[in-house]
Amino acid sequence: MRRVIGCLFALPLTLYAIGQQALTQTYPAHPARIIVPFSAAGPTDVIARIIAQKLSEAWGQQVYTENFPGAGGNTGIVLAAKAAPDGYNMLAVSTGFIVNPSLYAKVPYDPIADFSAVTLVAASPNVISTHPSVPATSLQELIALIKSHPGKYSFAQPATGSTPHLVGELLKLKFGLDLVTVPFTGAGLAINSTLGGHTPIAITALPPAMATIREGKLRGIAVLSTKRSGSLPDVPTNIEAGVPDLESDTLTGIVAPAGTPKEIIDMWQQEIAKTVMLPDIKERLEALGFVPVANSPEQFARRLKTEMAKWGQIVRDAHIRVE
Repeated sequence: MRRVIGCLFALPLTLYAIGQQALTQTYPAHPARIIVPFSAAGPTDVIARIIAQKLSEAWGQQVYTENFPGAGGNTGIVLAAKAAPDGYNMLAVSTGFIVNPSLYAKVPYDPIADFSAVTLVAASPNVISTHPSVPATSLQELIALIKSHPGKYSFAQPATGSTPHLVGELLKLKFGLDLVTVPFTGAGLAINSTLGGHTPIAITALPPAMATIREGKLRGIAVLSTKRSGSLPDVPTNIEAGVPDLESDTLTGIVAPAGTPKEIIDMWQQEIAKTVMLPDIKERLEALGFVPVANSPEQFARRLKTEMAKWGQIVRDAHIRVE
């Protein structure tokens, strides 16, 4: 009797395992989409399209991207949170995904409870650059210059609540700087403002600043990372410059609606990991200023929680709020 009862208890688990195995054997049975909560041609969109193309080739079934911009990414994120957790709806995210809940007065999603992490596809460090007329050639010199001229200097940032914006606020808090924050609606506009000398300092993700720094149109002051970027090997890190704790980057990852089968999440992670290490894809990502990562779902989930705590604290300390 005990044996029979044991078998009856084990039966649901066995049937579940068989069902999950059958699911992965037939998946994907029809096209799957990656929701991109931003406009086309930005870094998140470009990376999502690279992933979609390679997964389509690998699986013999179309994986496509769909753009739903608006409200700092919240429009597309909420759409993804409400999508069926069947493995056919994925979401491409950037750092705003985890900053927005602290930044906005009301956000109708929870990055942890409403989603399952798949993988951090790639990351790009932020960079501080200046107009060549600024009389500072290092990060410490720049801090001293701003301190000695309160209210004179300003920095351009690509979007309120972006990590370039928040690390600029962190710099102000850390050193008590009277530095004016000038928000733009994109990194290109922020860079152009600094190129024109209107905002002498720019803090952006690395990709939009790379060409202008290489050409000498802007001076690269510091890459905010633990190690130098292969894209700008001559620009020191903030740690090398003697200013630690400013490390920050722009993340691009994939998450799924909560409840998506673990087996399908693992399939996506494994295929993305293969994709980003292909020589041509790795080269394309590095040309964009991104370093391939493709970590495990568990590692990405931990990173999301860490980033939420870090940036949430800065948002509160700097009293930043978007209604």
